[in-house]
Amino acid sequence: MHAMLANARRETRISIPVRRDSGDIEVLTGYRVQHNVSRGPAIGGVRFHLDVDFNAARALAMRTTWQCALIDLPYGGATGGIALDPDDYSQRELERVTRRYTSELMSLLGPKSDISSPDIGTDEQTMAWMMDTYSAARGYTVPGVVTGKPLFIGGSRGRTDATSRGVVHVAQAALERAGVTVNGARATVQGYGKVGRGVVRFLHEHGVRVVAVSDRFGAVHDRRGLDPDRLDEHLASTGSVAGLSDADTISGDELLELEVELLVPAAVEGVLHEGNARRVQARVIVEGANGPTSTAADSILAERGIEVVPDILANAGGVIVSHFESAQADRANWWSRDELQARLADRILTAWRHVADVATQELVSLRSAATLVAVERVAHADRIRGLHP
Repeated sequence: MHAMLANARRETRISIPVRRDSGDIEVLTGYRVQHNVSRGPAIGGVRFHLDVDFNAARALAMRTTWQCALIDLPYGGATGGIALDPDDYSQRELERVTRRYTSELMSLLGPKSDISSPDIGTDEQTMAWMMDTYSAARGYTVPGVVTGKPLFIGGSRGRTDATSRGVVHVAQAALERAGVTVNGARATVQGYGKVGRGVVRFLHEHGVRVVAVSDRFGAVHDRRGLDPDRLDEHLASTGSVAGLSDADTISGDELLELEVELLVPAAVEGVLHEGNARRVQARVIVEGANGPTSTAADSILAERGIEVVPDILANAGGVIVSHFESAQADRANWWSRDELQARLADRILTAWRHVADVATQELVSLRSAATLVAVERVAHADRIRGLHP
């Protein structure tokens, strides 16, 4: 069983020739990894980033398998993408790349086999191109081949901020479990992108004082609390949160070590590591990003009594609403934003309570508890289904 769950069911590498606007031909490399499909079709992100390779896709696909099992969604995990920097390509070039990527993977994709969703470097427009390419090949519209697509072609309300909302729901519950009053608590958010930007706003709405935020260009700190509207205005005019007036400039490393009740790493992998884990002063860490805490850092934080809510629980809002999008499309019945947000809160907080109970009963960390629940559910499905001769 360990060997089965430690290895992906299917791994695909493709070459993607693309004609640049200059007329030159460039060949890119694309990937798609399906880790496990015992509980249902594979589902997972499509990432456009220079670091995309088999190792990254394997790790993310496995993580999605555990996440879907933990939240009790009827899917297995998949991840794919193309090794490129989308900032180096025009919109027309990205469309050609996306359509060729979809065409090359046509035999693997489908609403009953492998469903794609946005990830780093991709968005709802990317999903629209993928859906259209797949549908054109099939001869009819297949909205269920992707999630996170525009509302006008079958997308769901609330999909763009679903991960952020899920992070904040779990953060509130984790603070309460740690004996911290949510209203007035101090927080720092590392990363002001798709996830972090929403986290800052929703924390602010719940009375949490966000005292520092960062992006790839820098970080700002104001012990009185940062105003999301001012941050967004500054971002719109400068392209970064760095240099916000009436706020102190600090380094990204300093942000991670501020004395606060809540730290939300919401950017990239490995920002909390053996070198800085002993200097972290947050009471609770909620992983908005995938894999922001190294194994060594996790052990150090546990020794110091700092609660870490793992990514497979904390940032599950996106895959939950992807499931809702598929369910709404199947019934051609679209929920209101309020109904969707209520369903999201119920689903992720149900998982939170189960994980917290297992952690208490088994005397283990939240990460270990989440992994225990998720892996056992997938293993149980594998045992019931058995091995094909």
